[in-house]
Amino acid sequence: MTERRTIHLVDDDEAVRQSVAFLLSTYDVDVVSYPSGATFLAGRADATPGCLMLDIRMHELDGLEVQRRLNEEAFDWPVIFLTGHGEVRVAVEAMQNGAVDFIEKPFYGARLIEAVDNAFRQFDRTNRARRATQLLGTLSERERQVLDALVHGLSNKAIARSLGISARTVEAHRAHIMAKLHADSFADVLRIALTADIGPTALMEQERPA
Repeated sequence: MTERRTIHLVDDDEAVRQSVAFLLSTYDVDVVSYPSGATFLAGRADATPGCLMLDIRMHELDGLEVQRRLNEEAFDWPVIFLTGHGEVRVAVEAMQNGAVDFIEKPFYGARLIEAVDNAFRQFDRTNRARRATQLLGTLSERERQVLDALVHGLSNKAIARSLGISARTVEAHRAHIMAKLHADSFADVLRIALTADIGPTALMEQERPA
């Protein structure tokens, strides 16, 4: 069975909320609707993680203000904006502030689904990066140094020389790293490290000739 996803739709136009819910109902997407930005902000702490669809022009809080407040909280759900005619400049501003897409009203089903697909691809990437970062956080400082060196292609002997430890100790650290990252192969270890985008460690030196 296809996993269902959740879109949180914030729009003060009931007809738009009903239309989006209907269009996405057969696409394995659940739509949770909110009549205002304030309503979403008040309840988002308990909301199912997903993607956010914001109307730009709303009473009280407009979509850009909702986005601004969420950015201040390091909110990382992908955001899609709904815009009316003549609001493309505003939509560009929204994109510059981190939105993944915008849809002009009136919109068609194919365009809506395209935007939702784009948003959930980012949602999945963010979740994978978060999980990878959490796993890397379980490593000790020495294990992280060994992993950094492995990612940059150093051999066990080179790592041992750089860190002042034995090659056997490096091998032990490699085994601990794989266990902590729940990795079945070293390729899995590299995938996790690159997903979290780890950088070089200042303590690591390049391999020197023997």
